[in-house]
Amino acid sequence: MTRLWRIFLVASLLLGGAACTRKRELASTLKPTGFGAALVESSGGKQTGAIGTLLPQPLVVQVNDEQGAPVAGALVQFSGPAGVTFDPPNALTDSSGQLSTNVALASMAGRYQLTARTSTKSQKIVELKLEEIALGYQEQFGFQLNNKYCAGCHDPESTPQRVSNYENLEVKPHPFTEGDAFNKMSDDDLIAIISHGGPALKRSGLMPPYGYTLSKNEIEALVSYVRLVSDPPYAPGTVYTRK
Repeated sequence: MTRLWRIFLVASLLLGGAACTRKRELASTLKPTGFGAALVESSGGKQTGAIGTLLPQPLVVQVNDEQGAPVAGALVQFSGPAGVTFDPPNALTDSSGQLSTNVALASMAGRYQLTARTSTKSQKIVELKLEEIALGYQEQFGFQLNNKYCAGCHDPESTPQRVSNYENLEVKPHPFTEGDAFNKMSDDDLIAIISHGGPALKRSGLMPPYGYTLSKNEIEALVSYVRLVSDPPYAPGTVYTRK
């Protein structure tokens, strides 16, 4: 063995040992001081975001005991499909029993099922399943069109950027997340009602035609967005991206 290779081997062992030491130190700081019986979502579920980006809001979960009181110092770990990252991926709950993590979506469009885990004092695993939606290029384009043309009526909630007109309408439009309503319609039906207005399918005349405003590609992008955010999903059996 040459002198150069000996130096390389020694350096590799030293670096590897340092890495193991850091992992052990990290693990020691994450020893739980509290144990709960239930794991619940506080906020951050069912968000939509572009593939490869952070979700707009952090995911916040809470550990409770058998009486429903928050548990501080409980260890929570997050996991999801390949390519999804969490910051932090695991940590101890704060004094309110909560833990917040920032979620970065992977590069595949679709529904993501994320899992948060904690354990009871008897080491029984407690899991919480959460769902997020990753928009591909076409769905992201549809999302932008929705914000510009549709959300003012189809989204009942107002935001600082947009005042909803939902409550002022005599016939209430369905939010695009209402799969029970939109899943009964074919893609051609959605294209027709977007292009020619509500009367095209004997629906409310309050739905105006957008066929002269939006191109064919834009209407198709809007339909793709509606399909992806529908709850329940439009395509059973292909609900979640693969792990």
